[in-house]
Amino acid sequence: MDPTTPVRRLRSTRRTGRRRRGSLVLCTAATAALVAACTGAGGGTGSGGEPAAAPGKDDKLTLTVYSKFTSREYGIVTKGLEKLKEKFPNIEVKHEGNQDDDKLTQSIRGGNPPDVAISFYTDNLGAWCSNGSFQDLKPYVERDKVDLSQLPDAVRSYTEYQGKRCAMPMLADVYGFFYNKDLFAAAGISAPPKNTTELFEDAKKLTQFNPDGSIKVAGFIPSMPFYANQAQYWAPNFGATYLGPDGKSHLADSPEWKAMFEFQKKLIDFYGHDKLEQFKSGLGDEYSADHGFQRGKLAMMIDGEYREAFIKDQAKDLKFGTAPPPVLDGKTDRYGGGLVTGTIVAIPKGAKNPGAAWELIKQITLDTSTLVDLANGLKNVPSTKASLTDPKLQVDPEFKTFLDMYGSGKLMPNPSTPIGDAHLKAVNDFAERWQAGSVPDLAEGLKKVDAQINDELAQKGG
Repeated sequence: MDPTTPVRRLRSTRRTGRRRRGSLVLCTAATAALVAACTGAGGGTGSGGEPAAAPGKDDKLTLTVYSKFTSREYGIVTKGLEKLKEKFPNIEVKHEGNQDDDKLTQSIRGGNPPDVAISFYTDNLGAWCSNGSFQDLKPYVERDKVDLSQLPDAVRSYTEYQGKRCAMPMLADVYGFFYNKDLFAAAGISAPPKNTTELFEDAKKLTQFNPDGSIKVAGFIPSMPFYANQAQYWAPNFGATYLGPDGKSHLADSPEWKAMFEFQKKLIDFYGHDKLEQFKSGLGDEYSADHGFQRGKLAMMIDGEYREAFIKDQAKDLKFGTAPPPVLDGKTDRYGGGLVTGTIVAIPKGAKNPGAAWELIKQITLDTSTLVDLANGLKNVPSTKASLTDPKLQVDPEFKTFLDMYGSGKLMPNPSTPIGDAHLKAVNDFAERWQAGSVPDLAEGLKKVDAQINDELAQKGG
């Protein structure tokens, strides 16, 4: 796979379904070969569940790492991975970029997984943990006396599932608000919007139409899924949650979801659905230099902190600002928060070198110097308390917005479920139908989504 392919965090169409199925492969004494594959530095945990040993100084081996990083980011992450050689010069790291969650799942099912799996998303963690696709890291954490309190609470929560730690965090993503300062000044707008009323009014002021009525510049695109416009990125700003206390989907009973979709449709109707679709078709891909915001075609957007690095690499002359996302009118207590997620790292079931894999995971998720270098290069939020306060962390005003949000106590992660991201995909599929005018009754439409999600949850629970 060519690691330079310009594809990064493809969020359009909710990154497809990606169901996780499988069961733990337990070591037995059936054959000598199987025992060898399940013990020591080159295999999994032993029959008693003890962690695999780190490789000795004479054990020469190659660790295969899957990630979805590509292009500029691929090189930054590869450099971070290779820091392991400072401690283990006998270990080579083979970093295969542009490997998404589907490819990772296929490799595990096929019995040929990488030694280390890096995923951009926490959405499938519940499925991976519950079906054994990712190994339990608790034995390693306990053996090496890793102090997990060095991870902020939000980070700890999205790398565990029902008390099982099957992943470690490698940087966090916080979703904020980006705005074009030149377009704001031209429209006479002095500050970014803080609520949905201001967002709607600013979007109208910032939108420019061509003589034929087509859109020249969009103030804010409400279409889902498009770029980082997806239900899960909007939901925290409306106070909308997916699951009720009973663990079931409750969208139809939620006034916050109703308000969110009504606001979305209000903006869609302002532009016209067909005009928006035509406009979107002329914009560049999410991680290309032709991204609509970077080309001045989009005045405001929700996106992750990593967008700053793309702007400074691909659109150096763009004058932009950052702020927390606008919140639903009446939800002023939510302002300053947003969605938090992050890159997770794990040892897949069947990894050939789990002992060495754990050493690499410790390097890239707990070593302060490594995390700060990665954070500076990728413009991601560091995921340990020490790295957040390290003097070498580069903090400019645009990036500080995300650090402030990170420490706000108002961030919301997506819920981990045994159905992976099926609930997220179901809501975004509904959003597409809703914005196109194919759903005549919002409440009834959301009831159908609830039924779909609850059916999947029930099947997994059974």
